[in-house]
Amino acid sequence: MKRSLRVVLATLLVAGGAGAVVVSRHTSTGRVDRAAGAVPITAAPGELAIVPVLDDGPPPPVQGGAGWLNAPSPDGPFLSGTVVLYEFFDVRCANCQHVDPYVVAWYDRYHADGLEIVAIHTPELIEDIPSTEVAAYLLHHRITYPVVLDPDRVIWRAWDNHAWPSFSLYDEEGRLRHHHIGEGQYAATEDAIRALLGVDPASPRAEVLGR
Repeated sequence: MKRSLRVVLATLLVAGGAGAVVVSRHTSTGRVDRAAGAVPITAAPGELAIVPVLDDGPPPPVQGGAGWLNAPSPDGPFLSGTVVLYEFFDVRCANCQHVDPYVVAWYDRYHADGLEIVAIHTPELIEDIPSTEVAAYLLHHRITYPVVLDPDRVIWRAWDNHAWPSFSLYDEEGRLRHHHIGEGQYAATEDAIRALLGVDPASPRAEVLGR
């Protein structure tokens, strides 16, 4: 890892306090800088968070992969006009395994309110991961939201992604409202989800199992 990236990450760890930012060795300094420069999301008790617009969108495509799992059709889910959380992950990535209970909890809690989650499975190493291994992982971790297989990094490159796990939350108008790399910031991400969905601030939050 380059010295400049070490400095950026060290600064983030000191400034973050509540949670560390964990990124892959392939993370670019530009992407870390953009994540570090995002406006913090905070929600006062009894109020929805104010979530800034980070990019006017639309999100890059999630087509071009090697197939879908848990999708309603071979072409994947219909996402237009919905709040969507996109996640890049790898079933063999320890950091991804750590965040999965939170992502599953968000889907279980907020899917009925309109949240869609699309996970893009891009292996970190060059070696291919069989789709059967991915499917077994989804079953074991109770992941029921759509997952697109991206073994050749077609979607990865279209998104200019550089880290596992990486999260991008888009609103109903296709605008980027929240972006996070690595573990942590779970409350902020959930606050952003609740705000974009217009969830009653007094309603229960997601119940995270197995953390």
